[in-house]
Formats: sequence, C-alpha cells, structure tokens
Amino acid sequence: MFWRKGYEGASLSDLTEAMGINRPSLYATFGDKRALFSKAVERYTQGPACYATDALAEPKARRAIERLLSQAVDRVTDPHGPRGCLLVQGALSSGDEGRVAREELAAKRAAGEAAIRKRLQRARAEGDLPPGADPADLARYVASLLQGLAVQAASGATRAALQRVVQLALRAWPA
Repeated sequence: MFWRKGYEGASLSDLTEAMGINRPSLYATFGDKRALFSKAVERYTQGPACYATDALAEPKARRAIERLLSQAVDRVTDPHGPRGCLLVQGALSSGDEGRVAREELAAKRAAGEAAIRKRLQRARAEGDLPPGADPADLARYVASLLQGLAVQAASGATRAALQRVVQLALRAWPA
C-alpha cells in the first residue's frame, strides 16, 4: 500500500484493509503508521530490492553496474507489483506528516549510492576502472539513473524502453 500510494497517501483504512486487520491490531502489532512504514521499507529492501546486493557482487565493475541497472528495470516494470520503487516514490512529495518517512527513504537511497561507490572504489583499486574515473561521480550517476528509471516506470515507460536507456547509459562507462 505504501508502495502504491506513498506514505501520506496510504490511509490507516487502506493499510488495515490490505492487511485484513483492524486498527487496534495494527497499533498492537506495529505501534503506529510510522513504525509500520519502517517495517515495510525493511521488507522491501530485503525482498524486491535485494537484487542490488547480488548485482554489486559481480567480479567486474561494468558487469555489476549493467546487471544492477537491468535488474532495476525488471523490478520497476514488474507487472505483478506496483510500478516504480518504494524507496524513490514512497515519500518524495509529502508534508510535515511525512517528514520522517521522507528522511528514512533519503537515507536508504544514500546508503544505496554509498554501496555503489564502495564497489567502484574497489574496482579502481583492482585496476578495473581507469585511474581517472571517479567512483563517487560514477556512483552518483548510477544512483541517478536508478531513480530516474523508477520514475519513468511509474509514469508508464515500458521495460523495452527502459532497457534501451540502460544500454545508452552504459555507453558512457569509462574505457
């Protein structure tokens, strides 16, 4: 529900109906909507978004980034779930009620970028990136692509169109 409607858009009625429970049960189990959101984000990162960890484990940096972007396209366009990405869309546009959720998602996105940067720093140390390639700049570029792919998917872009974006982006990979 948070993935479909965002933090503020998902009402308590939406949440209890989706889970098949009543409000007292929601409060007894999770404490409040904010705590439930955190649990949902954690479940998302360990479930639908876990492809990122596997992709970054690839032995070659370019292959790791190619796999990361391609699998992101598959995830954000999966017809069996909401389009887009909970970490990108869950609380971008929110008021004071969603401030903590917005900050939590920003921290998750920053952690994702940091994981990419760390992988690219390792690649540079191993000689898998040219000496002039900046891992921080490349990580920011890849993170921006990931977020853009999610927004495009949520706006209706097709899997094929987004895979073409990935192929175009990979042409910029340092030789």
